[in-house]
Amino acid sequence: MSESQHIHKTQAKVVIPEGQPMVSLLGSGDELLRVIESAFGADIHVRGNEITITGSPEESGVVVRLFEELVELVGSGAELSPDAVERSIHMLRQATDRPAEVLSLDILSSRGRTIRPKTVNQKRYVDAIDKHTIVFGIGPAGTGKTYLAMAKAVKALQNKRVNRIILTRPAVEAGERLGFLPGTLYEKIDPYLRPLYDALHDMLDPDSIPRLMSAGTIEVAPLAYMRGRTLNDAFIILDEAQNTSPEQMKMFLTRLGFNSKIVVTGDVTQIDLPGGQDSGLKVVQHILEGIEDIHFSRLTSADVVRHKLVSDIVDAYGRYDAAMASEPRVINKRPRNNRR
Repeated sequence: MSESQHIHKTQAKVVIPEGQPMVSLLGSGDELLRVIESAFGADIHVRGNEITITGSPEESGVVVRLFEELVELVGSGAELSPDAVERSIHMLRQATDRPAEVLSLDILSSRGRTIRPKTVNQKRYVDAIDKHTIVFGIGPAGTGKTYLAMAKAVKALQNKRVNRIILTRPAVEAGERLGFLPGTLYEKIDPYLRPLYDALHDMLDPDSIPRLMSAGTIEVAPLAYMRGRTLNDAFIILDEAQNTSPEQMKMFLTRLGFNSKIVVTGDVTQIDLPGGQDSGLKVVQHILEGIEDIHFSRLTSADVVRHKLVSDIVDAYGRYDAAMASEPRVINKRPRNNRR
């Protein structure tokens, strides 16, 4: 190794507090340590409760901060995973919010698990729900926009900040004309509302849900059922809002009553409206952007918290759509009839 390379290397040390199990920090079989080593070129050596990092000053500094953040996370009760470590590394490299502040924010604890934001944008989205009366969560599938909003709604109900939760979606595939479908009314709308029920079962005792619904404390209904109502003392979530028309969006937003909060979620790249109809979620951004107490949170593929491939798939489709949009349109002309 040349002398110049020696000059640019530095050694830093992190001492893990006594009583902190190293396995919770490094992972079973050093699984988490391997994630860190693969992300950095620095040499990381563990001996007892001391971690020595040898590398460039910049990279060594990031690794030191990473271990400090991970120690704080473990101390807050968070259970580290490879995904949490990778997200912490990304936050430190982007010099955004501290990982320990983002990943330790408890939204809701239920049935032995805690719901927390996993990215900086998710934390900002959750914070926006606390600060504003109407929040739009716009982003691709898997970014947690509906799930986090529902966790905030359940928490608000538990803390008696609202008296009820109202969850709604447009039943767009049926064109809101549910009479054409077989079965009872609830059998007809169930396929469109099932994802909302599934999330509720993650957050509440399943045995309590029928009781809360029969009492009207929790209502899950198609968007068409919101017309003509004023919703007071409620936490209201409109899911799949990209499939609303501009008229439906206006109708929904004007249901807002006193001491209520609205969260609208959707993905403008997944519009299923028939006949090229305008999306209410697309249009509303131009109408309401900049109005006080209305906030637009925009999540991206970097905020996808499903399988890693989901983020790659979202990005690939984004590139494809951009390429298709930039291609010149080919107009098929009829061959000229040369016969006189």
